[in-house]
Amino acid sequence: KLATDALDDVRREVWNEARRAGQHQLARDLKGARFALWKNPENLTDRQQAKLAWIEQLNQPLFRAYLLKEQLRQIYRLPADAATRLLDGWLKWARRCRLRPFVKLACTITDQRAGITAAIEHGLSNARVEAINTQIRLITRRAFGFHSANALIALAMLSLADLCPPLPR
Repeated sequence: KLATDALDDVRREVWNEARRAGQHQLARDLKGARFALWKNPENLTDRQQAKLAWIEQLNQPLFRAYLLKEQLRQIYRLPADAATRLLDGWLKWARRCRLRPFVKLACTITDQRAGITAAIEHGLSNARVEAINTQIRLITRRAFGFHSANALIALAMLSLADLCPPLPR
């Protein structure tokens, strides 16, 4: 998430520079590139792949930010030793990349290094808990107007606990 936020900060800076320079078409195209930059490469449409190729040719700092985001994403897909080496290389690259949001991200990751290394080595993640929290927030939003909290609890248990009560005939 932090890498995507840093990438979006770089995109926004490039967009603002284009707008200030009076390059309105370039600014419009950069604004439309947001989702192509955010998406995983394997999920890109042909149009989004073309947009990334256009960014590679046109704006090296923005494309460098995209590559930094993607390389950091790969850390969690490698075995622990390779991931640690890649993280070391990524931190060196991010510190010298001259993109302020990624330099800041490198400092944050350096500060949180022990936890990141432990997550890589042990394969632990709070992703499931975060997903359930998001689903409960959505269920809570749907439950506004119910007369008691019991209805919310029942709705959450039915949605998240894989319960299948017998239905009346």
